[in-house]
Amino acid sequence: MAVLFIADLHLEPARPALTRLLLEFLAGDARRGDSLYILGDLFEAWVGDDDDSPLAAEVTAALRRLVAGGVPVQVQHGNRDFLLGGDFAAATGCSLLPEHVVIDLDGVPTLLMHGDLLCTGDTEYLAFRAQVTRPEWKAAMLGRSLAERRAIAANLRAESQIATTAKDYAAMDAAPDAVLAALREHGARRLIHGHTHRPGIHPLPEIAPDAERIVLGDWRDDRGSVLVCDADGCRLRDVVSGGRIV
Repeated sequence: MAVLFIADLHLEPARPALTRLLLEFLAGDARRGDSLYILGDLFEAWVGDDDDSPLAAEVTAALRRLVAGGVPVQVQHGNRDFLLGGDFAAATGCSLLPEHVVIDLDGVPTLLMHGDLLCTGDTEYLAFRAQVTRPEWKAAMLGRSLAERRAIAANLRAESQIATTAKDYAAMDAAPDAVLAALREHGARRLIHGHTHRPGIHPLPEIAPDAERIVLGDWRDDRGSVLVCDADGCRLRDVVSGGRIV
Protein backbone atom coordinates (compact mmCIF):
# COMPACT_ATOMS: atom_id res chain seq x y z
CA MET A 1 0.00 0.00 0.00
CA ALA A 2 1.20 3.52 -0.78
CA VAL A 3 0.41 7.18 -0.23
CA LEU A 4 -0.44 9.00 -3.48
CA PHE A 5 0.13 12.67 -4.33
CA ILE A 6 -1.21 14.66 -7.27
CA ALA A 7 -1.47 18.36 -8.13
CA ASP A 8 -2.08 20.83 -10.93
CA LEU A 9 -4.89 19.14 -12.80
CA HIS A 10 -6.49 22.49 -13.71
CA LEU A 11 -9.83 20.88 -14.48
CA GLU A 12 -12.17 22.98 -16.60
CA PRO A 13 -15.27 22.30 -18.74
CA ALA A 14 -13.34 22.94 -21.96
CA ARG A 15 -11.13 19.87 -21.33
CA PRO A 16 -13.48 16.88 -20.91
CA ALA A 17 -10.72 14.34 -21.67
CA LEU A 18 -8.76 15.58 -18.65
CA THR A 19 -11.80 15.26 -16.40
CA ARG A 20 -12.42 11.76 -17.73
CA LEU A 21 -8.84 10.75 -16.93
CA LEU A 22 -9.20 11.95 -13.34
CA LEU A 23 -12.53 10.17 -12.90
CA GLU A 24 -10.97 6.95 -14.21
CA PHE A 25 -8.07 7.36 -11.79
CA LEU A 26 -10.38 7.97 -8.81
CA ALA A 27 -12.34 4.86 -9.74
CA GLY A 28 -9.20 2.91 -10.62
CA ASP A 29 -5.74 2.73 -9.09
CA ALA A 30 -6.40 5.53 -6.60
CA ARG A 31 -8.46 2.96 -4.69
CA ARG A 32 -5.28 0.95 -4.09
CA GLY A 33 -3.68 3.74 -2.08
CA ASP A 34 -3.63 4.20 1.68
CA SER A 35 -4.55 7.85 1.10
CA LEU A 36 -4.58 10.51 -1.61
CA TYR A 37 -3.21 14.04 -1.29
CA ILE A 38 -4.21 16.71 -3.83
CA LEU A 39 -1.72 19.56 -3.43
CA GLY A 40 -3.56 22.39 -5.12
CA ASP A 41 -5.02 23.49 -8.44
CA LEU A 42 -7.43 20.61 -8.74
CA PHE A 43 -9.54 23.09 -10.71
CA GLU A 44 -8.48 25.75 -13.19
CA ALA A 45 -10.87 28.03 -11.32
CA TRP A 46 -13.18 27.40 -8.36
CA VAL A 47 -15.74 30.16 -7.98
CA GLY A 48 -17.28 28.90 -4.76
CA ASP A 49 -18.74 25.82 -3.12
CA ASP A 50 -22.14 26.66 -4.62
CA ASP A 51 -20.77 25.96 -8.11
CA ASP A 52 -23.61 24.13 -9.89
CA SER A 53 -21.66 23.12 -13.00
CA PRO A 54 -21.67 19.50 -14.25
CA LEU A 55 -17.87 19.45 -13.76
CA ALA A 56 -18.18 20.32 -10.07
CA ALA A 57 -20.89 17.71 -9.59
CA GLU A 58 -18.92 14.95 -11.33
CA VAL A 59 -15.70 15.57 -9.41
CA THR A 60 -17.51 15.97 -6.08
CA ALA A 61 -19.31 12.66 -6.55
CA ALA A 62 -16.13 10.83 -7.60
CA LEU A 63 -14.20 12.07 -4.59
CA ARG A 64 -17.07 11.14 -2.28
CA ARG A 65 -17.08 7.60 -3.68
CA LEU A 66 -13.33 7.25 -3.16
CA VAL A 67 -13.54 8.44 0.45
CA ALA A 68 -16.56 6.21 1.10
CA GLY A 69 -14.50 3.32 -0.25
CA GLY A 70 -11.98 3.78 2.55
CA VAL A 71 -9.31 6.04 0.97
CA PRO A 72 -8.90 9.32 2.88
CA VAL A 73 -8.41 12.35 0.61
CA GLN A 74 -6.62 15.51 1.74
CA VAL A 75 -6.89 18.65 -0.39
CA GLN A 76 -4.63 21.68 -0.27
CA HIS A 77 -5.58 25.00 -1.84
CA GLY A 78 -3.74 26.09 -4.96
CA ASN A 79 -3.50 29.49 -6.55
CA ARG A 80 -6.44 28.65 -8.83
CA ASP A 81 -8.87 27.09 -6.36
CA PHE A 82 -8.29 29.08 -3.20
CA LEU A 83 -12.07 29.48 -2.70
CA LEU A 84 -12.53 25.78 -1.88
CA GLY A 85 -14.30 25.75 1.47
CA GLY A 86 -16.12 23.80 4.11
CA ASP A 87 -19.13 22.93 1.96
CA PHE A 88 -16.84 21.33 -0.62
CA ALA A 89 -15.15 19.33 2.15
CA ALA A 90 -18.51 18.20 3.52
CA ALA A 91 -19.85 17.23 0.09
CA THR A 92 -16.77 15.21 -0.87
CA GLY A 93 -15.68 13.86 2.51
CA CYS A 94 -12.22 15.32 1.89
CA SER A 95 -10.18 17.18 4.49
CA LEU A 96 -8.82 20.63 3.66
CA LEU A 97 -5.17 21.20 4.55
CA PRO A 98 -3.44 24.44 5.57
CA GLU A 99 -0.90 25.97 3.17
CA HIS A 100 1.95 24.30 5.10
CA VAL A 101 1.58 20.89 6.71
CA VAL A 102 4.15 18.33 7.88
CA ILE A 103 3.27 14.64 7.80
CA ASP A 104 5.22 11.55 8.83
CA LEU A 105 5.79 9.67 5.59
CA ASP A 106 7.35 6.30 6.42
CA GLY A 107 9.41 7.91 9.17
CA VAL A 108 10.46 10.98 7.15
CA PRO A 109 9.05 14.36 8.26
CA THR A 110 7.62 15.63 4.98
CA LEU A 111 6.47 19.17 4.28
CA LEU A 112 3.54 19.53 1.88
CA MET A 113 2.88 22.79 0.02
CA HIS A 114 1.19 23.85 -3.19
CA GLY A 115 4.47 25.56 -4.09
CA ASP A 116 3.53 29.06 -5.16
CA LEU A 117 4.90 30.60 -1.96
CA LEU A 118 8.32 29.22 -2.89
CA CYS A 119 8.45 31.33 -6.07
CA THR A 120 9.77 34.39 -4.27
CA GLY A 121 11.18 35.91 -7.46
CA ASP A 122 7.66 36.40 -8.82
CA THR A 123 6.89 39.44 -6.68
CA GLU A 124 3.96 40.55 -8.86
CA TYR A 125 2.19 37.25 -8.35
CA LEU A 126 2.89 37.17 -4.61
CA ALA A 127 1.35 40.64 -4.23
CA PHE A 128 -1.75 39.44 -6.12
CA ARG A 129 -1.92 36.30 -3.98
CA ALA A 130 -1.77 38.34 -0.78
CA GLN A 131 -4.75 40.34 -2.00
CA VAL A 132 -7.05 37.54 -3.15
CA THR A 133 -6.46 35.33 -0.13
CA ARG A 134 -7.53 38.03 2.33
CA PRO A 135 -10.76 37.03 4.12
CA GLU A 136 -12.33 40.36 3.15
CA TRP A 137 -11.61 39.83 -0.56
CA LYS A 138 -12.90 36.27 -0.51
CA ALA A 139 -16.08 37.31 1.32
CA ALA A 140 -16.73 40.07 -1.22
CA MET A 141 -16.11 37.66 -4.10
CA LEU A 142 -18.45 35.01 -2.69
CA GLY A 143 -21.09 37.68 -2.17
CA ARG A 144 -21.42 38.10 -5.94
CA SER A 145 -23.63 35.99 -8.19
CA LEU A 146 -22.23 32.84 -9.81
CA ALA A 147 -22.35 34.52 -13.21
CA GLU A 148 -20.33 37.47 -11.93
CA ARG A 149 -17.78 35.20 -10.27
CA ARG A 150 -17.35 33.16 -13.43
CA ALA A 151 -16.76 36.30 -15.46
CA ILE A 152 -14.21 37.59 -12.93
CA ALA A 153 -12.42 34.22 -12.88
CA ALA A 154 -12.23 34.18 -16.68
CA ASN A 155 -10.76 37.69 -16.72
CA LEU A 156 -8.21 36.79 -14.05
CA ARG A 157 -7.12 33.69 -15.99
CA ALA A 158 -6.71 35.70 -19.18
CA GLU A 159 -4.64 38.34 -17.40
CA SER A 160 -2.52 35.65 -15.77
CA GLN A 161 -1.76 34.01 -19.11
CA ILE A 162 -0.66 37.33 -20.58
CA ALA A 163 1.49 38.15 -17.56
CA THR A 164 3.12 34.71 -17.56
CA THR A 165 4.39 35.08 -21.13
CA ALA A 166 6.24 38.25 -20.12
CA LYS A 167 7.87 36.85 -16.98
CA ASP A 168 11.35 35.48 -16.58
CA TYR A 169 11.39 31.67 -16.55
CA ALA A 170 13.53 31.47 -13.41
CA ALA A 171 11.31 33.90 -11.48
CA MET A 172 8.39 31.49 -11.74
CA ASP A 173 10.37 28.55 -10.33
CA ALA A 174 10.87 27.68 -6.67
CA ALA A 175 13.75 29.72 -5.27
CA PRO A 176 16.46 27.49 -3.71
CA ASP A 177 16.78 29.69 -0.62
CA ALA A 178 13.00 29.61 -0.10
CA VAL A 179 13.02 25.81 -0.33
CA LEU A 180 15.75 25.49 2.28
CA ALA A 181 14.13 28.07 4.55
CA ALA A 182 10.77 26.26 4.43
CA LEU A 183 12.32 22.91 5.32
CA ARG A 184 14.31 24.38 8.19
CA GLU A 185 11.36 26.35 9.54
CA HIS A 186 9.16 23.27 9.66
CA GLY A 187 11.82 20.76 10.68
CA ALA A 188 11.30 18.56 7.63
CA ARG A 189 13.68 16.46 5.52
CA ARG A 190 11.44 16.11 2.49
CA LEU A 191 9.38 18.70 0.60
CA ILE A 192 6.60 17.75 -1.82
CA HIS A 193 4.98 20.49 -3.88
CA GLY A 194 3.42 21.28 -7.22
CA HIS A 195 2.66 24.59 -8.97
CA THR A 196 5.76 24.89 -11.18
CA HIS A 197 4.85 22.03 -13.55
CA ARG A 198 8.48 20.89 -13.53
CA PRO A 199 8.38 17.36 -12.10
CA GLY A 200 11.51 15.92 -10.60
CA ILE A 201 13.25 14.67 -7.47
CA HIS A 202 16.09 16.85 -6.22
CA PRO A 203 18.52 15.93 -3.40
CA LEU A 204 19.08 18.57 -0.73
CA PRO A 205 22.36 17.75 1.04
CA GLU A 206 22.26 21.20 2.67
CA ILE A 207 19.44 19.88 4.87
CA ALA A 208 20.51 16.26 5.42
CA PRO A 209 22.16 13.43 3.46
CA ASP A 210 18.74 11.93 2.65
CA ALA A 211 16.80 15.18 2.25
CA GLU A 212 14.96 15.83 -1.00
CA ARG A 213 12.53 18.10 -2.82
CA ILE A 214 9.94 16.41 -4.99
CA VAL A 215 8.04 18.44 -7.59
CA LEU A 216 4.76 16.99 -8.81
CA GLY A 217 3.89 17.06 -12.49
CA ASP A 218 0.83 18.68 -14.03
CA TRP A 219 -1.88 16.70 -15.81
CA ARG A 220 -2.52 16.61 -19.55
CA ASP A 221 -5.58 15.37 -21.42
CA ASP A 222 -4.06 11.95 -22.09
CA ARG A 223 -1.62 11.49 -19.21
CA GLY A 224 -1.54 12.37 -15.53
CA SER A 225 1.26 12.52 -12.99
CA VAL A 226 1.27 10.88 -9.56
CA LEU A 227 3.84 10.49 -6.82
CA VAL A 228 3.78 7.07 -5.17
CA CYS A 229 5.40 6.86 -1.73
CA ASP A 230 5.88 3.74 0.37
CA ALA A 231 8.49 2.16 2.60
CA ASP A 232 10.87 1.93 -0.38
CA GLY A 233 10.77 5.67 -1.08
CA CYS A 234 8.95 7.96 -3.51
CA ARG A 235 8.61 7.56 -7.27
CA LEU A 236 7.04 9.78 -9.92
CA ARG A 237 4.73 7.73 -12.11
CA ASP A 238 2.21 8.36 -14.90
CA VAL A 239 -1.56 7.93 -14.90
CA VAL A 240 -2.91 6.64 -18.21
CA SER A 241 -6.27 5.78 -19.75
CA GLY A 242 -8.34 3.55 -17.52
CA GLY A 243 -6.99 5.26 -14.40
CA ARG A 244 -3.92 3.02 -14.26
CA ILE A 245 -0.61 4.01 -12.65
CA VAL A 246 2.30 2.97 -14.88
